[in-house]
Amino acid sequence: MASILVVDDEMGIRELLNEILTDEGHTVYAAESAAQARTIREQMRPDLVLLDIWMPDVDGITLLKEWSKSGQLTMPVVMMSGHATIDTAVEATRIGALNFLEKPIALQKLLKTVTKALESSPKFVEPVEERAAQQALAAIPSPKASANEPSPPVQDGEYISGIAKTYFDLPLREARDLFEKAYFEHQMIIMGGSMTKISEYTGLERTHLYRKLKALGIDTSRNKGEQ
Repeated sequence: MASILVVDDEMGIRELLNEILTDEGHTVYAAESAAQARTIREQMRPDLVLLDIWMPDVDGITLLKEWSKSGQLTMPVVMMSGHATIDTAVEATRIGALNFLEKPIALQKLLKTVTKALESSPKFVEPVEERAAQQALAAIPSPKASANEPSPPVQDGEYISGIAKTYFDLPLREARDLFEKAYFEHQMIIMGGSMTKISEYTGLERTHLYRKLKALGIDTSRNKGEQ
């Protein structure tokens, strides 16, 4: 299972790609604008980005340039457009885009392109993810010591070793799933279980958020009555 960010201002395209890619076992994050895509990219590194070229305010080429200049273009990006010129496609490739999909997107073409792109996706944990994992671990209470046994001070080396055993020795996707589960469970606590607040804070549409939580095995039944 891979995490895929779909950036397109057309709701129909986002919903279609979400349905197809979710059926393939992937986790899909959706953004309707460059601003939402920036927010999601700052929080995580998706395994793949499907990026529309023509969007209001900030177009896909401009966003691609921003990620390239800021060092955030560390994942494969496939551009999408229904009326892009050859020059535009060439420019996107020069900046760092891996491939180009022409709309309307054919199912087999989409799946083939996604599979090929994921094969080229770098397999590493970014420093920001490592820091987030450390923060998540720090929030987990340590086992209580007995009343007659004082807790020994935790040295930096022991703390780092504990983190390594918990996250860093695992395959990337397994470690990310564990971290994401801890992250969303934490958000549910501090947001009082409000799916609306969690959706706004994380930048995920409510439908995608529910699917994400379900895939992570987080119980949301108590929140289904909340609007």
